[in-house]
Amino acid sequence: MTKTPSSTYIIRFNDCDLLGHLNNSRYLDYFMNAREDHLRDFYEVDLTSYFSKGLGWVVGGHEIAYIKPALYNEVVCIQSSLLYADSELLFLETIMMNKSQSHLKAIMRTKLIPISTQTGKKSQHSSDFMNWAKSIENEAINHEENLHIRLKHLINSFKAKSNPAS
Repeated sequence: MTKTPSSTYIIRFNDCDLLGHLNNSRYLDYFMNAREDHLRDFYEVDLTSYFSKGLGWVVGGHEIAYIKPALYNEVVCIQSSLLYADSELLFLETIMMNKSQSHLKAIMRTKLIPISTQTGKKSQHSSDFMNWAKSIENEAINHEENLHIRLKHLINSFKAKSNPAS
């Protein structure tokens, strides 16, 4: 089972500013929609099944870095990973690249907090959910590393891919 699913998306006109750049706030939508697609397409997880059982998630925080603009009508690749899961938290990373995955465009890290959909209050993940979440956790990425350090590693990785002889 892949721990870094990815898929392509087209940057839409109504998501762009007057210069044809993807609006900063719309990156969040593209990233969150991609993760939902990845859950469905790669893990056969439909979020409505969790909602109907009384489990949902709220965003506890986003941290995002914009590297290169995504442009109107450009095809981008978005990759997502679950970096860490415990009974009270999911920690995700999503990365936007160009279609050929040779240039980094943006990276976002998100903390999701489980809640009861009946009460709207903080909840905990069940042991069944935790077993599944741990099976897709991407341990290859240090979840304790701050975004600035992670970004340096990613940029170096992209440079190494574009200059294999160095």
